[in-house]
Amino acid sequence: MTAVADERVARAGLARRLLIRPELGAVVGLVLVFAFFAAQSEVFRSPDGIANWLDPAATLGIMAVAVALLMIGGEFDLSAGVLTGTSGLVLVTLATRFGFNVWAAMLAGLVVALAVGFANGIVVTRTRLPSFIVTLGTFLMLQGVNLGVTKAITGTVQVSGLRRADGFELANAIFAGTIDIGGTAFRVAILWWIAVTAVATWVLMRTRAGNWIFAVGGNEQAARAVGVPAARTKIALFMTTAFAAWLVGSILALRYTSVQANVGIGQEFIYIIAAVIGGCLLTGGYGSAIGAAIGALIFGMADKGIVFLGWDADWFTFFLGAMLLLATLANRLVRRYAEEVRH
Repeated sequence: MTAVADERVARAGLARRLLIRPELGAVVGLVLVFAFFAAQSEVFRSPDGIANWLDPAATLGIMAVAVALLMIGGEFDLSAGVLTGTSGLVLVTLATRFGFNVWAAMLAGLVVALAVGFANGIVVTRTRLPSFIVTLGTFLMLQGVNLGVTKAITGTVQVSGLRRADGFELANAIFAGTIDIGGTAFRVAILWWIAVTAVATWVLMRTRAGNWIFAVGGNEQAARAVGVPAARTKIALFMTTAFAAWLVGSILALRYTSVQANVGIGQEFIYIIAAVIGGCLLTGGYGSAIGAAIGALIFGMADKGIVFLGWDADWFTFFLGAMLLLATLANRLVRRYAEEVRH
């Protein structure tokens, strides 16, 4: 009598394993977008052009990866965009108006950002209110604080003069400088983006914390029942998003040496779009950090590619909307196929 292999331990083929990966749709989209713009513009595919579209992809990618982790955990953070502005304002204000060393001002900005992330996590987990509502409230409060405090201190909506602060040169070189590769200057932020993506991928795929993130996003009650610290996991995810906001806010503040009080407002939706394009489901429990990074890369290509082709910038918002709808449909189909494979 021939023994029948247990389907639970059967090995899936390479093609099937690739088809159920959450970032599959983003990879296909990346290839198509690159091929389209590269065929139309010589500048786009040149080293200078690549450096040009990697730059916005990097800062967006840092945030998109953190937001993706939070979305996989089943939550949203609408305050992430404005928090980048808050972090930058704390840095520049303390360094230029109160005589702080840049490094001390950055540390203060980190403390403020992590406190906001912790508060978001505590309120969401303790009250069980939707994170959409909680972080929308935080968004509005931070927006008011950014404008009110900046006007009170400077009389305007901008703080500037960071270049003259102690410690600026070293901090600028590490977070906002450039590196020369083959005669082309690439932003250091690209390395931070790669590092954040690598760490996030390792956490998701190789650690117990990664299992907890998928578990609380897929079914929080079931996760609690098997001993997953759901509340601590979600608080940590909100703080991770806050850390990313601090990093991006510091990078931009050091790069431009000034910060507008309204910077970052509206970017939270771009972060979510990049994560969705990268394979994250709005319902949680599914996605990848690499996918979110690819979603950000698509954003950077389109952002600069449209400029290189001389198109009206309004077409970029059309592109984002189209990519969001297509990515959501593709993610749904891939997810459905993945569930059929597992069953």
